[in-house]
Amino acid sequence: GTHVAQICLFLLTENGFFPASLLQSSPPRRAREAEREPGDEIERRGDYAIIDLDLARYERIARRFDAEREERTGFLKAGIATHDAGFNALIDRIERVAEASRAPILLSGETGVGKTQLARRIHALKAERGQSSKTFVEVNCATLRGDQAMSTLFGHERGAFTGATAKRRGLLQNAHGGVLFLDEIGELGLDEQAMLLTAIEDKRFVPLGGERPIESDFQLIAGTNRDLNVSVREGRFREDLLARLCLWHFRLPSLRERLADLEPNLDFELERFARQTGRRVVFASDARLAFVRFATSSGARWSHNFRDLGAAVVRMATLAPGGRIRRVEVDDEIARLRATWGDDEPSSSTLRGLLGDAVDELDLFDRVQLEAVVEVCRASDSLSDAGRRLFDKSLARRTSKNDADRLRKYLARFGLEWSVLRAED
Repeated sequence: GTHVAQICLFLLTENGFFPASLLQSSPPRRAREAEREPGDEIERRGDYAIIDLDLARYERIARRFDAEREERTGFLKAGIATHDAGFNALIDRIERVAEASRAPILLSGETGVGKTQLARRIHALKAERGQSSKTFVEVNCATLRGDQAMSTLFGHERGAFTGATAKRRGLLQNAHGGVLFLDEIGELGLDEQAMLLTAIEDKRFVPLGGERPIESDFQLIAGTNRDLNVSVREGRFREDLLARLCLWHFRLPSLRERLADLEPNLDFELERFARQTGRRVVFASDARLAFVRFATSSGARWSHNFRDLGAAVVRMATLAPGGRIRRVEVDDEIARLRATWGDDEPSSSTLRGLLGDAVDELDLFDRVQLEAVVEVCRASDSLSDAGRRLFDKSLARRTSKNDADRLRKYLARFGLEWSVLRAED
């Protein structure tokens, strides 16, 4: 039975209303379909236990429920032992919502933060608990255009438009009883948004070119890397649809915001490489230290988040001789990543030309400030001219007017000299 039913039976029996003992049975422990490997045997023997109504032992039941919840949240995290407290709390909330609600869920975040994988695992969790069928339908809305968008989502009747020679079922109809995941929902046109809102609220819709409504009861999970509030203000997204989606809105943080979880995810990517290729690869200790130092530095942009990390691991592991990633593979990969991200951050390229790898050791505060100072210096005729530009607001309040000396000392903190900056012009 449900947890509520179990607690009610417990209280009724414990207070003598039922002359009975409580027998707790459990099904065979088996791997979820999403975790099971081909050829794995299914354990078919269940288990049972008589619940002791001694209140001193009731805590064991509560601990079992807590353990089951931890197992479910671990599944949503793909088994990765994450350390970031904010992310762990977020996943715990998502697990509670997935268990208790069939309302739409909106997952937002940058490209590559794991929205699609999380949506699939939410569905697998609900399917295991009997809260959803095994049907999981997904589509990237950025691939849908014109009549194709309407037809793909809602289906069409024969002759609905030029080329519609046969009737077609839409994805919403296919998702009946299960979960529909619409990634990049902000790319949908306004007409499709209006029909989707009707389908969510009324659980029915009319196919393109049709007259009779089709019923479909599904749970919607939507993903976006946009700020949909901005899209609403720009007239590109319906405010009423956003209000419906935002009942449960979870923003997934970027890899840059979860640097405490970089090493567990690094190990996860190595394990995934081993499963996919049959080759187990490890880091040499100095190589791992160098990669982690770079990966957690301010110079690591991780523009595509975990996709970038996964691709980096695949490249290093593929090129590693004897299943061991050496410092040379790490150095080559760091150079590749910097080149990939370089066009997005020209000012950082300037600092790298001046400081080399030392730029990775700078705090974001110091790096941004130094970038601005270097830019002013290169646009100035002399050290004194640069000093006057940089300290112009405080000049009248200070007794010391030697701005050139103040600037010289600031640059020296980073091992820079005026002559070096001018030589770079």
